[in-house]
Amino acid sequence: MVNSRKVFTSERIRIDKWLWAARFFKTRGVAKQAIEGGKVQVDGQRTKPSKEIEVGAKIRVKQGFDEKTILVKSLSDQRRPFSEAKLMFEETDESIEKRLILSEQRKAQPTIWTSSSKPNKKQRRLIHEFKQRS
Repeated sequence: MVNSRKVFTSERIRIDKWLWAARFFKTRGVAKQAIEGGKVQVDGQRTKPSKEIEVGAKIRVKQGFDEKTILVKSLSDQRRPFSEAKLMFEETDESIEKRLILSEQRKAQPTIWTSSSKPNKKQRRLIHEFKQRS
């Protein structure tokens, strides 16, 4: 029996399928939403999920606080383990440095503890007093 799945060795593949196969997103639907939301750019331009990319394309992906600039090294439409998927792309050195710097800056900022309840009477009085001073 022949395996019905194929590994693309052609020159082009849809970007949503490639991002899913390269393990940037958990599903193709999530990849499609990110692309449509402007979180993915190909060669500096917003793109559509049906855009076909080729080897050597420069892709910028925003995920949460992180922004990665990657170069496409190979194409595949099969989702493989991350050890194999990471061979499909290479992150640029500038992108790695920028992510590390921004990560350090986020860690250095104080965390704000949000209250899970509304302020009590004493806290409300303090808030009103503070607002009236300024």
